[in-house]
Amino acid sequence: MRPATTPEARQKQLVSLATDCAEDLMRSGKAPAQIICHYLKLGTMQAQLELEKTRQEVALTEAKTKSIQSAEQAEQTYKNALEAFRGYSGQDTQRESDEYEWDD
Repeated sequence: MRPATTPEARQKQLVSLATDCAEDLMRSGKAPAQIICHYLKLGTMQAQLELEKTRQEVALTEAKTKSIQSAEQAEQTYKNALEAFRGYSGQDTQRESDEYEWDD
């Protein structure tokens, strides 16, 4: 196995090795009760529901983030459109009024 190049990849390698080691211990009948209980808990309905809940929470957070970004983009589009309409109607836009300041 090649060394990992990122911390995330390294963590995956270590988890994989630990899982392989636990499997070897279980197959040989020498696994401590902690390892056996750990894998039994992973297979329970509660663990599966917790995993699904976490996935749903991540999806909800991503949807909220996209919604906020979309609202910000829409707001900017409306501002740009209003500024363009002001220019078309002959009203001074902020930029034009800054360019033509009168000295008293």
